[in-house]
Amino acid sequence: MKKIRSKYFILIFLLIIVANLSAQENIEETLKKANEFYQSKNYEQAETFYLSLVNQGYEGTELFYNLGNTFYRENKLGLAILYYNKALVLSPNDEDILYNLAIAKSRMVDKIDTLPEFFLFKWWESTLSFLNLSGWTYLSYALFLLLLVSVAFYFMVRQTKIQRISFFAGLTLFLFLIISGVFTGVKLNRELNEKNGIILTNVVVVKLSPDEKSNDAFVIHEGLKVKLEDKVDNWVKIRLHDGKVGWIVESNVGKI
Repeated sequence: MKKIRSKYFILIFLLIIVANLSAQENIEETLKKANEFYQSKNYEQAETFYLSLVNQGYEGTELFYNLGNTFYRENKLGLAILYYNKALVLSPNDEDILYNLAIAKSRMVDKIDTLPEFFLFKWWESTLSFLNLSGWTYLSYALFLLLLVSVAFYFMVRQTKIQRISFFAGLTLFLFLIISGVFTGVKLNRELNEKNGIILTNVVVVKLSPDEKSNDAFVIHEGLKVKLEDKVDNWVKIRLHDGKVGWIVESNVGKI
């Protein structure tokens, strides 16, 4: 009976592996076809294939970046900026993404001045954006493992000189681990609680309240990045970088 169960579990395990490999091959094949359509300037077909992967739940820097390029070629500025931002979430320091995003943003109508920031806040944000959530998490794990190695050396090696080196190395690693842990926690909290979006409609009239009959607050345009703060029915509350607040219909914005 035990042998039958073991064979059964092994068979299931092998089937899962085969299914995953097959799915990965399908993803790579679809991505390859999409890239070929893009290279041949058949942007409509490229968009279709790229979006088919997105709709399947696949995420990747290359996919989002290529999709951003495709939308840019199709003059869909809002969608291009949206997917460049999605790519940046996965690869915050990718120069190609940053460059293309800057080009796309140069075509925007709105030039919103951000509220002035204290230099320490700028340093904090710059450091925080140096790695994505996965990067900070892996760094924390690596520092923790190195700390364990340092502690092991301290207790296992009897030479005073090596113990002293291990002690100070461990202390340094512990401090860096705390810092890395803080950045990881902040990054995780932002990804869970802070939502940003890109305006996808050419012109959007922002309302003072979530009601079509409400008074107009201001007007914004395609490509603008906004913070999403609340939702009532099909309305979302947005905040601009200059502090302005209002409500728009949800379909006008794409979530990053």
